[in-house]
Amino acid sequence: MHLAGAGAPRVQNIVKSNAPTRPTSDPAEAAIARVLQAERDARDLIEQARRQAGHIAESARAEARALAERTEQRIRSVVGAFDEELARRLAVIDGEAAHMAAPHVLADAELRALDRAVHLLAVELTGGATS
Repeated sequence: MHLAGAGAPRVQNIVKSNAPTRPTSDPAEAAIARVLQAERDARDLIEQARRQAGHIAESARAEARALAERTEQRIRSVVGAFDEELARRLAVIDGEAAHMAAPHVLADAELRALDRAVHLLAVELTGGATS
């Protein structure tokens, strides 16, 4: 390094990262220019990869939302079918319960059979003779 005048360092051939590329004859300058170009290319590739990652992430989120919606629709469908089947079965049970709760008027033959059964039970319980 050469010193110029009032003690200030004199710097030659400084290549800045934002300097335009230009043909050079100096191998060192050419090497520096290649490194700087490689850095720019790498930054561009990194930015491109970030954008692609963002697109991939958004696509995955969209697919997840669609899957969640399809799953929710299927669950609602299954629950709806279950509710319909439950309502049908409860209607059958309610019908049977209503039928069972209605009074049953005994016919004459049923009354005679009941009388015979009561008489036989009474004889058996009292140890008496049948008549």
